[in-house]
Amino acid sequence: MLLATDYRSRHLTLPNRVVMAPMTRLRSLSDGSPTADVADYYAQRASAGLIVTEGIWPHASGQSEAWVPGLETAAHVAAWRRVTEAVHAAGGRIVAQLMHGGRKGHPLARLDGSLPAGPSAVSDGDVLHLIDGGKAESLTPRAMTRAEIHAAVGHYAAAARNALDAGFDGVEIHAANSYLVHQFLADNTNLRDDEYGGSIANRMRFALEVTDAVVAEVGAHRTGIRLSPGNPQFGMRESDPAPLYRALVTELDRRELSYLHLTDNDDYPALADLRPRWRGTLIGNIGENRDATAAPAAEELLRSGRADLVSFGRAFIANPDLVDRIVHGHPLAPIREDLLYGRTAAGYSDYPTWQAAVARGSSAA
Repeated sequence: MLLATDYRSRHLTLPNRVVMAPMTRLRSLSDGSPTADVADYYAQRASAGLIVTEGIWPHASGQSEAWVPGLETAAHVAAWRRVTEAVHAAGGRIVAQLMHGGRKGHPLARLDGSLPAGPSAVSDGDVLHLIDGGKAESLTPRAMTRAEIHAAVGHYAAAARNALDAGFDGVEIHAANSYLVHQFLADNTNLRDDEYGGSIANRMRFALEVTDAVVAEVGAHRTGIRLSPGNPQFGMRESDPAPLYRALVTELDRRELSYLHLTDNDDYPALADLRPRWRGTLIGNIGENRDATAAPAAEELLRSGRADLVSFGRAFIANPDLVDRIVHGHPLAPIREDLLYGRTAAGYSDYPTWQAAVARGSSAA
């Protein structure tokens, strides 16, 4: 089984090819510091070849909703250090995903109370968790000024440095799934007529500036990036993603990053199209907007050569020992959907391993 084999590249040495995908779980404190449950949660899943954290905002102006964790302050760094120490003590490897909400947000859902800003004044209509425990739709954002764009680039770089200070093994730039970098790439969320909008080269500019700033801060060998070409989540629309992403991946390839984390799309087979343009490590994700990734499909993806590693999202939620279950053919435990975004360990870090569930005769096994 290829999934269970080790993987070595110029930048990565991993015991298997199973990657834990980033998933928002909203278990931070009110100030954006991850709780003790977060350390337990990731340490329990340390058998993954690599863990990519949930999205973490680099600056309060990029907080997408309440209870999403941050990586801006000394308190954030100290709290995340407890997480990375727990993962490393369990033998794991973990990178921080840097996720700026851009247009996604609400003043009552973020610590600084600011109105969200994106490339253009286009709302996504997403329903967000508020600080007071309620929910509300995203508001129409402001269009970012050039000064705000340049500041955001600096926020990514500062958060990357904070990530290393917190003990992370690297960072992943979230340039996918409707967040800020993706908003600059997509034609319906980027209506600008300056150097950051219009042509393919201009729409790529912010992604490349962020990448270069992060690389300058922590090194290419500690920098990965996630892309989701053609992803329609939250009203995103990319009418013809292939030309832009071919050009973007070609440019990113020259930077010799640690890895490219790439999602497929039913309307655009990005993994097949972009793999020849990427010489480095490629993490494939085939579960976005589809059924959860299963081991047979992941194995086929590796054998096809379209990816070197495969990221699993939903399967990791209820199965902290996912790698062991895959290797031994054990069935997967179901997710408690009503507890996905709770404030406690329930439905988060209290899922048993297969062996523990069998030992106590639990139906979760």
